[in-house]
Amino acid sequence: MTAKLENELGVISIHYEVIARIAGYAAIDCYGIVGMAAKNVKDGLVQLLKLESLTKGIKMRVNANKVSLDLHIIVEYGTNISAIADNIMSTVKYSVEEYAGLEVEDVNIFVDGVRVDG
Repeated sequence: MTAKLENELGVISIHYEVIARIAGYAAIDCYGIVGMAAKNVKDGLVQLLKLESLTKGIKMRVNANKVSLDLHIIVEYGTNISAIADNIMSTVKYSVEEYAGLEVEDVNIFVDGVRVDG
């Protein structure tokens, strides 16, 4: 599956994996986020994803070249979740629009866990 951009010179196809990777790298660079999360369907536990599989924590829909993103994250204990979510939303929106050239319709943040360092 791809998103397509057309101009007078031709068509540019961007694979969903590329868009998700751009969004994932932008998100994990934000303060207070530990990483992306994936829920194990079998036992319902949430696990922290490694960098090479961070796109599994991102659900994406493209409709008329407008992207909607759902990011499942794990935050650090003691941080302001609302401020983190606002920062992630604006950073991801900017990154996807700047690097992929696609309009971002919305960015939804799902906090699936909190990491407490002992």
